[in-house]
Parts: sequence; structure tokens; C-alpha cells
Amino acid sequence: MTDSSKSPGNDHVGISDGVAARRYFRKFEAIMAHMGRVAGVMEAEGDFTRAEVTALARHVSALTFTFRALSMKYLMTGRDTGRFFGSLTIDNHESGFPAAQELMVMANDAQQAARHLRDMPTVEELKAQMLRKIIGDLEVPTKLQFALSQRLYYEELARGELFWPRNDPEAVWLGDVGEGRRRYLLHWSVYDTEVNLPCLYLMEVEDTGKVALPKDERRWPEAQAHLMAQSLGGLKLLTIASGFDADFDHLHPKRLRRFHIGPMHSSAYTRQSGPIHDVLVEASSTEGQDWALVWTEERLESERVTTEAQGWFGRVEREVYALDPFGGRGVDLGATEMVRSVILPARPFQVLSERNPPGFANVRKFVVAPDGAVLRYR
Repeated sequence: MTDSSKSPGNDHVGISDGVAARRYFRKFEAIMAHMGRVAGVMEAEGDFTRAEVTALARHVSALTFTFRALSMKYLMTGRDTGRFFGSLTIDNHESGFPAAQELMVMANDAQQAARHLRDMPTVEELKAQMLRKIIGDLEVPTKLQFALSQRLYYEELARGELFWPRNDPEAVWLGDVGEGRRRYLLHWSVYDTEVNLPCLYLMEVEDTGKVALPKDERRWPEAQAHLMAQSLGGLKLLTIASGFDADFDHLHPKRLRRFHIGPMHSSAYTRQSGPIHDVLVEASSTEGQDWALVWTEERLESERVTTEAQGWFGRVEREVYALDPFGGRGVDLGATEMVRSVILPARPFQVLSERNPPGFANVRKFVVAPDGAVLRYR
């Protein structure tokens, strides 16, 4: 890897070696697959509902497709392709994920994917040209390989369902909870540009409006815009939920969960400091096993409902949220609970257990067994 910037505080590097780039993408593809299994374990233990697992799976799948598209874009990294097209830029200190700029460029490329595909030779035509170059000219068709990689990149973009810098809220109906009262699960996600990490949101709301929320041509676009404007990693969940509750009289947020996915630690690609870094160094695991993914869940629960006057005769419901009761921490946290989790292969987990560093007693640990199964340890 080579430094792509030397400015203070900028921890972005470019992966300029082709083998290293391909290993990086394979690592993340495997990690995202493991995350799906983690969600299954948590559903079985009652931490997630089926609707929540399905919603989270959508966002995890989108991340997988995004990594797949970027792997096509940078497939020929380090090869002489006849033109300079850069290298994958990652945040190797704070997150281990691609820099947010990569997703922004990808979103722009997606807007022009159809035009690029129309103007490029098809996959079959490029393969035929490559074959003629190999047999007729006895040359490695590097430039044609690059052209094919870019064709595959735009095809991935054209398929859609990728993780963009902003992924607007969707509503899942959970059922009626009374006369004229419906319950929905709202889910959305963003790529936090401050720390280069994906951030996922789940909100359960009760809707007492005359028109069902997803079909309400006025309230639904307003609610979506409001939630996206408030989807900032620095905002407390209490601020987000209370603001939503105050601005929409007929929408009542009962529970809000936020998941910060990452950082990803890897002795081959990142230089984070701390206990996990030390564990990976001591584990000396083989390629593909030298990683750990940490994520943080914040949860805010409605404790009770009050009513307040509105106008001359009206009354509206307002939620009162439960905050973490321990040591007054909930006021600072702005949430009912915050839980940290880590998933890692068996060998690093063994070292983690032996070292037992301070602060990890309450971290939920998910271990990837050699057969790919995910097991939870407390």
C-alpha cells in the first residue's frame, strides 16, 4: 500500500498492489457473509425480530454488492493498463473501510452507467478480442483486461441495490395495534463521512394518521427527508427520536436502534492501536484469518407516553424515553443502552480469551469456526 495523502489527520492510503487489493475484497466479502450468520444467531436468541433481520440483511447485502463493484473497478490495480486510473483508497486507521470518497465517485458513476455500457464492447466481444491478442500476437491483453474489468464494474452499478452514501428510509408494515393505529419498521442507512463507516438505523413507529404512512403523499416524503437530515453519527438517538416525535404529531417512535458497522481490524491492512491490534499480531493468523470486525449498537426505548395540549381542544401524544440508569450515563449517552460486539476467527478469539484485556468483559463475541459457522461467546 502507498500513502495517498500526507496531510495532518488524514489516514487514507491507496492499495496499489493488485494482489493486496484482491485479498482485501475477498476479506470483506467473507466478513459480510459472516455478518448475515451473526444476525441469524441474534434472531434465534431474541435480540432481533424477523423483520429487523430482513431489513438489516438488505443493507448488509448492499454493502456486499458495493465491495463487489469496487473489486471490478480496481481489478487491474498495479498492472500497466495504458492509463492511470488510481487505486482503492481506504481509511487504514479509523475504520479499515473504503474512504467515503470512493462511494461518492461510485454513486456518480452509477448515474452514467447506462451510457458507458452502451458505448463499450460487450463482454463476449472483449473476450474474443483478448483471445485473438493471445493467440495471434502472443501478448498478454492487459489493456483489454482492463476494459473488461470496467465493463463488469458498470454492469454491477447498473444492477443497483448497492450501498450508497445515503440510502433513504423504507417502511415495513408490522401490523395494526388498535383502531386506526398501525405499526411500522422504518430502516435506512448512511455512510458516515467523518469516520468512513456504514451506519444503519431501525425505528419502530406507531402511526395514527388517517392515511397509512407509506401511502401518505405528504407525510412520507417529509418523514424520509427529516430522518435523512438527522442521520449524523454525532447526534444522540434521543435528539433524533425526540425531534421526530415533536415534528410529526401522528407518528410515535417507540424504539430507535443505530448500528455503527466497524472498524475492521486487519494486521495486513490497518494500523489501529489497542487490544484488538495486539491480539491480531500475537495470533499471527494465516491470510484470510487475520481480521476482526467491531460494531456498536445504540438503542433507545420509549418508557411511557404523555399527552400535551395542541390548539384549543386537541391533545397529542409525546414519548418519554428511558435512558441508561447507571451513573447518570444515559444523559450523556442519549440512549437506553449501548452494546459493543466483535466478530473474529477462532485463532484470534483464542488469543483474546487468553489475554482478557480490560474492557472486553461486556463485549459480545461472535467467533467464526473453521467450517464457517458462527458461535456466540459471552
